[in-house]
Amino acid sequence: QVQLLESGGGLVQPGGSLRLSCAASGINFSIYTVGWYRQAPGKERELVATLTTGGTTKYADSVKGRFTISRDNANNTVFLQMNSLEPEDTAVYYCNADAYIYYYRQYWGQGTQVTVSS
Repeated sequence: QVQLLESGGGLVQPGGSLRLSCAASGINFSIYTVGWYRQAPGKERELVATLTTGGTTKYADSVKGRFTISRDNANNTVFLQMNSLEPEDTAVYYCNADAYIYYYRQYWGQGTQVTVSS
């Protein structure tokens, strides 16, 4: 059974930092594109950052220069380093992994809350 488990969310003041982690089990993370998405109250889920197996990254314009996605394939983990956090970054953050292996496969974590407030 595939499971993605996020951690590292919490309450932080504007300008602060958080590091999210997502540990996967039941799949070989190294062959999946991994990513982080977020959903704020009343809004649709949106892409934050993705990282392909080849190391190509993609970021939402709103987080470029502030967030960094990385992966540790040996430990089946993906990270999101978030710096200079803003109240607009408040959302539930979801980990995602997807790949086409005979058919399209996509997995989601349960989400972790990030709240940026003074």
